[in-house]
Amino acid sequence: MRPRWRRWCLAFSLVVLTLVACRQASRPPAAAASTDPGWEALTATMTTMHSSMSAVRRSGRGDVDFVSLMLPHHEAAVAMARAELLYGSDPQMRRLAQEIITDQQSEIALMQLWLTRRGKEARP
Repeated sequence: MRPRWRRWCLAFSLVVLTLVACRQASRPPAAAASTDPGWEALTATMTTMHSSMSAVRRSGRGDVDFVSLMLPHHEAAVAMARAELLYGSDPQMRRLAQEIITDQQSEIALMQLWLTRRGKEARP
């Protein structure tokens, strides 16, 4: 009886240790996250975008739904580009970030105006 019990305990322990190891491996190290403000800015932007897009309620009008979901997407692009300007160093990527800010802000204004003209309140 004892050998079965020992094998069961060993198997159970291995399963638990494997689960713990997998869970630990899927998490970024806490120290790494807190020492990279550029990464923190980018991931915070993504979190905000996903939250904003999830909060959009279906209108039943395809064009309105498209614009309502694109607004937070474009706002996130602007925020990520600003993070690149703050923390990035590559001249090509910084130039791209500046272009993204200019283009996306123009498109955000266009979409907000479009929504306003259709009687749907534009997002702030």
